[in-house]
Amino acid sequence: MKPHVSILMVTSIDGRLHPSRFTASPDGTRRDWSGEYEKVHAALRANAWLVGRVTMAEMSKTGAHAPSGPWKVERPIHVAKTDAATFAVALDPRGKLHFQGAKLSGDHVIVVLGRDAADSHLAELAADGVSYIVSAGTEFDIPSLLDALVREFGITRLVVEGGAKTNGAFLAAQVVDELRVLVAPALDGAEQVQGIVDYRNGLAGVVRMQFKSAAVLDHGVVQLAYTVLPPAGGISLFADSPASS
Repeated sequence: MKPHVSILMVTSIDGRLHPSRFTASPDGTRRDWSGEYEKVHAALRANAWLVGRVTMAEMSKTGAHAPSGPWKVERPIHVAKTDAATFAVALDPRGKLHFQGAKLSGDHVIVVLGRDAADSHLAELAADGVSYIVSAGTEFDIPSLLDALVREFGITRLVVEGGAKTNGAFLAAQVVDELRVLVAPALDGAEQVQGIVDYRNGLAGVVRMQFKSAAVLDHGVVQLAYTVLPPAGGISLFADSPASS
């Protein structure tokens, strides 16, 4: 099983990732464009959002604070005692993220870690009331991760919010249902600056994009929506999944 998965990003006209680098516009400010993003996010009615380590590190900046050992920890999954209805999911393969509690922006935190995550770090997360999933391999098995999010946490609609490598990995795994891009009236223009999707040698032959809709939002923002399809002649990994609608 898998939840419905949307990728939602704000980008410049030239497809760049970081609003802090965007040119100014009389149509609105970075705060205005962020506000439009939050409106679209809310309209998607997801009960979870997911980001990579770098993006999450910008939101959770506390330091390490593992409890004293010895540590007795659960693997591969620890579900904290919670009645949470919404979730913030972080991909943290090397166990570098730390949290001040079980919630972030009101959402219960779930951390996805690599198989070599230290017991001390798992004990820290558990002590903070944070749930976690430890991967069986050095790289994340995204379909298995999504299955666990549905089965263990009841997540039915997930919004992936970057960064670029996280977006690319989810697209390459053929688990994304739709891609929504909010194009701000701004440029970045610098050389060798990351775009909103980054995946190894690219995604040609891996997925197809089908235009869904376009809408003009406030402050000069244009929303573009696309259905994500498997390659021609390919079979979706979750074609028969009841949770994929």
